[in-house]
Amino acid sequence: MYFAALLARTEDGWEASDLELDDVESLSDLIDLARSAAVDDDTVVALIEQEDAWFGVVRVDGEEDPRYYVSNASMANRSSYGSMLTKELLGDEEEVDDLDDLDLDGTEDGEDEPVSAFADEEDDEDHAVGGAGSEPVPAGPLGDPRLLEDLGVGNKELMSLESDALSEIADSLGATEVLEAVR
Repeated sequence: MYFAALLARTEDGWEASDLELDDVESLSDLIDLARSAAVDDDTVVALIEQEDAWFGVVRVDGEEDPRYYVSNASMANRSSYGSMLTKELLGDEEEVDDLDDLDLDGTEDGEDEPVSAFADEEDDEDHAVGGAGSEPVPAGPLGDPRLLEDLGVGNKELMSLESDALSEIADSLGATEVLEAVR
């Protein structure tokens, strides 16, 4: 069971709205929903949790690049919405494929690629975790634990949250009442 909400900062505090995940098919959809909820391009925080398994935070500030945090990447990666976040944080395979086409290996045309003493081991490891260019998904937090620091949630506090994390985040932001109204 998922719970998701958008918290939009306004002059008068925070406004909360229920985030209908059925309408979210990609991370771009989530970012677009967050930006549409913004008041005067102010901060919007999207909060997503799957019971007590993991929670994620997406922060959007106007047209700046979004920032992400996932409490337990390996657990999140097993769910459809969590995997959108972990793929973004670890690097999307499609983007890696596009970069490979650009020949950005650090060699000049006609030169051989640099050879690593561990090339065979690296290839084996790549295939073991899901193919070349993919990284293993860590069992712990992933992303920017400082994304809410200026709003009152320090990185150590965010990284130590477990059960009822979204309520604790809302409490630190001063948005408990508005979050509970949409819960």
